[in-house]
Amino acid sequence: MIRVVFQLQVRPELLEEYVARHSPVRPEMLAEIAAAGRRNYSLFLAEGGRLIGYYETDDDAAARAYLAGSEVATRWEAEMARFFVDLDGRPDQAATPLSEVFHLEDQLAAAGGFTASDIDDEGSAP
Repeated sequence: MIRVVFQLQVRPELLEEYVARHSPVRPEMLAEIAAAGRRNYSLFLAEGGRLIGYYETDDDAAARAYLAGSEVATRWEAEMARFFVDLDGRPDQAATPLSEVFHLEDQLAAAGGFTASDIDDEGSAP
């Protein structure tokens, strides 16, 4: 499984409309995101319009290719492109992934083969 995080900048004057367009997202677009293989997908909006996205997938290149060829995603992204600052292309294709520098579960597993749920209330591992 691959964890993908990306950042975009929403135009401050369009923040309310951007949020409204995601409350809720059209069912056919939700279905395309799932069909592309993206799951556990979230968007977080900070003050000023900084948008952070997160999703998990088994193959990000395949997910991107699926969405690039999807008529539903093409229409959605064409409608959404105007919301973003300095974006060259479709939001789902042009967002640059951020580099992961820390993941708790990976480091716990490397340190002793346990997970966060194995840690007791005093912070001790088995």
